[in-house]
Amino acid sequence: MKIIPGRAEDVVSENRTATFTGTVWGDPVLPATDGVTINNVFFAPGSRTYWHEHEHGQILHVTAGSGLICAFGQSPRVIRAGDTVWVPPGERHWHGAGGQSYLLHLAVSLGSTHWLDEVSENDYATTPAEG
Repeated sequence: MKIIPGRAEDVVSENRTATFTGTVWGDPVLPATDGVTINNVFFAPGSRTYWHEHEHGQILHVTAGSGLICAFGQSPRVIRAGDTVWVPPGERHWHGAGGQSYLLHLAVSLGSTHWLDEVSENDYATTPAEG
């Protein structure tokens, strides 16, 4: 068992740019430990991840704001504060803020992350389905 303090003094928030569109900040809660990475991630309105997949899946818990999540071949879906999303292993997806709201979520990533292409403006602008 390991207890992780709420916020270590030497932890630095990271401006994520390489695999994200727009303004995105990641705040490590737990550095990669035994294939598990936990981050608080802040997305400014209109910002989002690139398409990506997780080796053993991902859990997202929306803590504030609202946003979108989209699995490949499907329409984006709206996610709001209080929602929890399970993304199965290998499912190609993206997530981020909607155009009018910020999004803050806790991301628990299991195993490695395979980053793919940037989400096109066309894909991002697709009318989302509710929940």
